[in-house]
Amino acid sequence: MALRQLMPAALLLAAHAAHANTASFTVTTSTIADQKAVFATIEAAHVVPARARIGGTLISFSVQDGDMVRAGQEIAMVADPAMEQQLAALNADIGAARAQLAQANVDFNRARALIRSGAISRSVYDQAKTAVSVAQNTLKAKSAARDALAQQIHEGAVRAPITGRVLTTPVTAGTVVLPGDSVATIAEQHYVLRLDVPERHASYLHLGDPIRVNENGTVVFGKITLIYPQIANGSVEADATVPNAGNYFVGRRVQVWVYAGSREGIIIPKRFIDTRFGLDYADLRQPDGTAIAVPIQLGAPQPTPAMPNGVEVLTGLQTGDVLAPPGSAP
Repeated sequence: MALRQLMPAALLLAAHAAHANTASFTVTTSTIADQKAVFATIEAAHVVPARARIGGTLISFSVQDGDMVRAGQEIAMVADPAMEQQLAALNADIGAARAQLAQANVDFNRARALIRSGAISRSVYDQAKTAVSVAQNTLKAKSAARDALAQQIHEGAVRAPITGRVLTTPVTAGTVVLPGDSVATIAEQHYVLRLDVPERHASYLHLGDPIRVNENGTVVFGKITLIYPQIANGSVEADATVPNAGNYFVGRRVQVWVYAGSREGIIIPKRFIDTRFGLDYADLRQPDGTAIAVPIQLGAPQPTPAMPNGVEVLTGLQTGDVLAPPGSAP
């Protein structure tokens, strides 16, 4: 019973401590990353074509632009009428070969019975035995040819090489395609941001550098995962991963801030800034516990993963100052 009575009091003390931690902010000097705004496009890391393995006519097409497909999923079927005719001819040849083998077995059994009584010569017996072997080999050859052709016809199924979204479908049902023709292009499921950075900032790019994206008022952070070594048209391309970059639209342009050097400065949370009559103030806590409002000059927003609403302060504060929530000063 005593433990149950102490639990609410402990929770209340923890809440007061948490409120005390958030009710003030100690100003410190930190390293500020100078950031350069560049444009990036949402791209698929890999775009793979789904190709036809045989030539023929596209008799079915089960996907369209924008559809999500799985690796190995059948998306189209290619058929060649000539192959179907060849398959029918091979089936007929197999039937004839089986009949020939049956007749050869009958002749061989008769010859084997007659040679025991000396009614036929050894050469006639050998010819009957050879005829059985020839008929067996003919049947095997025709069956193998039919299986090979059936497998080739089965390869008319066009399957998705990767899991992703269909970007383009350059053909439709009824189109004549050749072996290796692209039936659809599929974008890999996970998208990346492809940055276009001016050449003068290339020396600042490093693998793992953070980037910042402002999507519909929400700040999202990512990191650079690949830097392309070729410089084209005065720009360097780099890939970056960002949570929830999307998996539908490809080529959409977004604005991205990348690292372009660093400097020392002061960053404070935006909630400690009070704007009155066009001037910005911060309530500075005094040693005696009171607070006074001091004017400050703000710089650009400097959001970080630890402080998503951070703002740089150019003048008015120094390291060690303790800020109180707006309204604390009389």
